[in-house]
Amino acid sequence: MITKPFACVLMAAFAMPAFAADDCVSFKEGWIRLPPMASMPMAAGFGQVHNACSAPVAVTAARGAEFAEVSLHESTVVDGVNRMREVERLPVAAGKDVAFKPGGLHLMLMGIKQPLQDGQRVALTLVLEDGREVPAELVVKKQGG
Repeated sequence: MITKPFACVLMAAFAMPAFAADDCVSFKEGWIRLPPMASMPMAAGFGQVHNACSAPVAVTAARGAEFAEVSLHESTVVDGVNRMREVERLPVAAGKDVAFKPGGLHLMLMGIKQPLQDGQRVALTLVLEDGREVPAELVVKKQGG
């Protein structure tokens, strides 16, 4: 038999929204390259995912209110040709960092809702495979971070 107080606690636990990642996963040194023209509908974001947890994690999504869509991408050079592909799952080993940097992994920020300004701080959320969320702040910069 389930007691009324226990049932209330159980219902509250299942009704809780997505939860923030433990302090062991963080995003640091975030920045966005300011697009060369204010009318450009996309930009790229960079920084580092740091996993201080004792277990590996994987980033599977990202979002931000300033953009229609945020996705993980990777740029590579294959046979002298630049290519870019979407990354659906980005593993981050326990105790390691994964860097988003120009010419490699990056956050594709599409559908910019308002022109970005140099020095502006932009909030994003990275979503882990297990549903935890990692807050991220990126600073808009005219040149590299």
